[in-house]
Amino acid sequence: MSEPESAAAWPPAGCALVTGGSRGIGAAVALALAADGWPVAVNYNAGAQAAGEVVAAIEQAGGRAVAVQGDVADPQAPERVFAQAEEQLGAPVLALVNNAGITRDNLAPSLADEEWDAVIATNLSGAFRFTRRALKGMMRARTGRIVNIASVSALRANAGQSNYGAAKAGLIQFTRTVAVEVARRGVTVNAVAPGFIATDMTSALIGPDLLAAIPARRAGSTEEVAACVRFLVSRQASYVTGAVLTVDGGLGA
Repeated sequence: MSEPESAAAWPPAGCALVTGGSRGIGAAVALALAADGWPVAVNYNAGAQAAGEVVAAIEQAGGRAVAVQGDVADPQAPERVFAQAEEQLGAPVLALVNNAGITRDNLAPSLADEEWDAVIATNLSGAFRFTRRALKGMMRARTGRIVNIASVSALRANAGQSNYGAAKAGLIQFTRTVAVEVARRGVTVNAVAPGFIATDMTSALIGPDLLAAIPARRAGSTEEVAACVRFLVSRQASYVTGAVLTVDGGLGA
């Protein structure tokens, strides 16, 4: 019988992989997990310089990290990304944060097939494929953490984001279903649903009218989202699975 997680060393003998880890929420999550002792693979698509800066910050703080390129929308990416991460860090991926995401906002009557397909491929199908690949090693090790970054747009209507909202709502149900499937193997699968967080992606959207609609009357920070991911990846969250943690200042209440 495997050692109870409550008594095992933590982090386990594995590494963490954060998709879309070169900036914004992903970068904050990578830094937070590294601070907890995880060697971290910082996945990026086009932001090589930004990913390198995250790696440098982790190393400067005494941690271990590598940057790994890969477009999560590419069906072949998981095998390449996992192979590089595990080889360079010398450990299996036992914590996965599916953070990579894009927006292609448009009202539904004008939404092009390409805008729909691109968002679904990155935000939902990519998370599915990376999760499927991660579960191989996690189920073998009988421990693991998967956290999917959803959105408040999955929980409430946001005009112009039918593609994004559908992808993130699908991600939440995917999270719950997989959590049930692998709970007996010591693997937890949870989601974090941020509201409006101050990042490069949202800088053009956050204004006085939007802030007035948020009960907290402010945008959130990437560090606040990362703190929630940090908890879900921790040993203390070993009995939390299939959960959706909203980080939205009350917007979805």
